[in-house]
Amino acid sequence: MKKILAPYIRCYYFSKDKISRSIRMELVVTFAICLLSAFIVGSWYDGYYREKHMITEIDYSNGISKIYEEYNYVKYEIENRQIVMDNKAAVDQIIKTADKINSSNSTVKVYITDLEGRVFYKSKNASEEKIDIFDEIKKAAAFKKEKDSSLVIDKDSQNVTTRVALKDVKEYVEIDGISFSDKKAYLIITGVPEGRNVYNRPSAGSFLSILQGIVAFIFLFYFITSKKMRYIEKVSEGLFQIAKGNLDNKIEIEGKDELARLAGNINFMAEELKEKIESERKAEKTKSELITNVSHDLRTPLTSIKGYLALIKDKKYRETSEIEEYINIAYNKSEKLEVLINDLFEYTKLTNKGISLNRQNIFLNELIEQLIEELYIICEENNVAIKKYIPDKKVLANVDGDKMARVFENLLMNAIRYTPKPGDIIVRLWEEESSVMTSVENRCEDIDEEELQKIFDRFYRMDKSRSQTTGGSGLGLAIAKSIVELHGGRIWVEVKNGNIVFYVKLVS
Repeated sequence: MKKILAPYIRCYYFSKDKISRSIRMELVVTFAICLLSAFIVGSWYDGYYREKHMITEIDYSNGISKIYEEYNYVKYEIENRQIVMDNKAAVDQIIKTADKINSSNSTVKVYITDLEGRVFYKSKNASEEKIDIFDEIKKAAAFKKEKDSSLVIDKDSQNVTTRVALKDVKEYVEIDGISFSDKKAYLIITGVPEGRNVYNRPSAGSFLSILQGIVAFIFLFYFITSKKMRYIEKVSEGLFQIAKGNLDNKIEIEGKDELARLAGNINFMAEELKEKIESERKAEKTKSELITNVSHDLRTPLTSIKGYLALIKDKKYRETSEIEEYINIAYNKSEKLEVLINDLFEYTKLTNKGISLNRQNIFLNELIEQLIEELYIICEENNVAIKKYIPDKKVLANVDGDKMARVFENLLMNAIRYTPKPGDIIVRLWEEESSVMTSVENRCEDIDEEELQKIFDRFYRMDKSRSQTTGGSGLGLAIAKSIVELHGGRIWVEVKNGNIVFYVKLVS
């Protein structure tokens, strides 16, 4: 049984999935269901109404026709065959044959009388010997008049109306002259015509059934689509909330159709807008912080320079040697100010993508060893030793040599500044699959995770007690990060066993 039903079950689930993914298909199916239901309701109500208000008519026309047919037969046979009045055998035979036409109706009687009403011939079931001709003519006229006006009589308590063609079931009388070959006579035929029931259903039920079908269609369509309409209202309300600025509002996704996808897209749009606004706020905050930090870092040396120049201008010195000392201090401050401005300018260009790389294939091991040699005197002055683990094999990378030299110089200078004195700095270089790795490691004080996350931020110094004189511009690591990312590489920092390690990964 399962094997037989399996294809139908698969077809059902396939169709259900297809329909659930399309509003158009859902509407088509809904319309079809409502239309079919309306047709069923309308048909049922039409049948019920017609049955409830059915009219039964008793139709006597066939019975009358058969009596009239018998009358015509007798008249035609006698006149056509030119039978004489006294030919009893022939006339009786004609009447006997005519009786067979209405054999099922025992009330039909045939009379042949003279002009005064004396009966000469009659059917077997007739008993009268004399007929009142005038009276029969009146009966025939009355029957014809009554037949032309029907009367409806309520005969059923179940609201079934019976239509009767006559007020009372009267005898049908047909009377006319008949010509024998030798005499004139009257042919009279009487009898109660047989009736048959004819059932007529009122046409008013058709309109009411259509009305019932329309009502059923509207009700069912409203009922089926009410859930979808509520969801549309929910999506509309969610969109209104987002339009008001409530970007945390999420529209619940129901189903798989276009509305569900629309709700998902609206949620995605809200998330994107939220991220964009937060990004803009962060950028604005960053801009504000940058201005604040730049103002602070520029004001400090400028204040010092201005102060020493004011001492010289106001001649607040005791000896000429003090003038030279003040000038040297002001000059050194201006040099540091120049370094800060240059670093800031370079960082701005790097972050705004306003700089292009002059890529070349260079040997990183030679570049790093050259930098270490250049920093030898500074290391001596700071009581720091650099230990290098660089392979003899040439390590090739396609980079901008000047920019990468700035990266490694900034990392080494950062290590020299912050390494506890005396101390060691460990530099490593090695190759990995399709990349080149470099690390700069030195001892450090305890650094929490929050500080580690901010270490590449501009103007951030881990040691808050350090001034610009000993702590640098605060842009070195931020510049290094921008240059590495501009090369499509990655730079990050880790703390291992009391040592801080900076890693640089470049595509070889």
